[in-house]
Amino acid sequence: MEKVAAKKIENTLLPLPGIELQGKKMKFILRLLILMLISPFLSIACATKQPPQAIPADLVEDRSGVVRIRPNGPVHIACWMVFQGVDAPLGIDTKRGVEIAVDEKRRRLLGHMIQITLYDTGCKEETGRAAAKKIAADPTIIAAIGPSCSSEARAGVSILWQAGIPTVSPSNLDPRLTDPNRGDGYDGYLRTSWNDKLQGTIAAEFAYNQLKFKKAATIHDGSPYAKYLQSVFVETFKNLGGTISAQEIVAPTDINMHPVLTKISEGQPDIIYFPIFLAAGSHITRQVRKISLLENAVLISADSLFTPDFYRSAKEAAIGMYHTCPDLSHFRAKYSEFAYRYHEKYKEKPIAPFHAHAYDAAMMIFTAIEKVAKKDPDGTLWIDRKALRDALYATREFKGLTGDLTCTQTGDCADPRIAIYQTTKENIRDLKVPERPYWKPY
Repeated sequence: MEKVAAKKIENTLLPLPGIELQGKKMKFILRLLILMLISPFLSIACATKQPPQAIPADLVEDRSGVVRIRPNGPVHIACWMVFQGVDAPLGIDTKRGVEIAVDEKRRRLLGHMIQITLYDTGCKEETGRAAAKKIAADPTIIAAIGPSCSSEARAGVSILWQAGIPTVSPSNLDPRLTDPNRGDGYDGYLRTSWNDKLQGTIAAEFAYNQLKFKKAATIHDGSPYAKYLQSVFVETFKNLGGTISAQEIVAPTDINMHPVLTKISEGQPDIIYFPIFLAAGSHITRQVRKISLLENAVLISADSLFTPDFYRSAKEAAIGMYHTCPDLSHFRAKYSEFAYRYHEKYKEKPIAPFHAHAYDAAMMIFTAIEKVAKKDPDGTLWIDRKALRDALYATREFKGLTGDLTCTQTGDCADPRIAIYQTTKENIRDLKVPERPYWKPY
């Protein structure tokens, strides 16, 4: 097009008044005039046909790719967590931990705004998979925080890593997620929460060694989280010398727990271990005292029921029961400042156990991005996805709220300290979980 336009202009030129066009000198002047006339068109054409920016030479583009963030573009992070339904407090609490981390960075990273996009996962396999597909379809997302539940992780983690998106979960506990034989689809997965091998073991040791109980029953709801926790409890309790009188299963949507509790009562257990979620856990807690031979059975659960919402639902029936959960007294002194900011921002105390782990997950990701990002003079950022994943796995003695975090080759990064808490009538009255452990194994 540029050549056609230039030819047309040259054929329509007329001699300027008072000037005779002749000789080589005048031909030069004519060519100069033609160039002056067509130069604006050439500039426009060049401006619209600039080649794309080249990837910096020290970045190697692999299957995971390299992300370019324009000078005014955001650093885009996804949060895939449960935000609706009875388990919503788990996701809301972790989201708040991420938001406080963003606030601490003044909402900017390497001169770019931090953008957080929320994806509801429902604490179910199918909704976790759907959320992962949405995240993977967005090429601007650099990393993800989540998911909330282990079932979501097993369904969605490999989808994210196919798109080169690493994810750090603040609350997944299923040991299979970081097992050495988990498969390549988990190569982009890490967690700041602990491994349930520890939590289930501590619950069993407490029941057998501290409470001196010799007979236990368990209930799970079929979720990877609950199923594995009770299996670790059973194995440890048996190895210590105890007897398992029943291992029962309920559906998360079950309301009438009398049939399964009646079956459990036949074995007359000293203690019932049920590491399940809010709805079913509340029904079991309220109904168990109405079953003959279970009036005095001790109840023990896990972090999933260590929330004010459980107290609101179970009410006085929860008095005296035990929970396994992180030892908040082990957290850094900075945690008290974090808790104050949490209350100031949301006008309530933390509503679930994993807010600090979410803060640490966010800070780990921000630190890794700062390590691997390449910045052009105009502010453009280049982030190699594989390099970001490697930087996360290379985390060593990271000073988090929850302790000194060091990531293993399979993504376990926590500095775990699991304690036992006991619910009192004051906890039920004030709808506040205990702040100090009842017992800890260290």
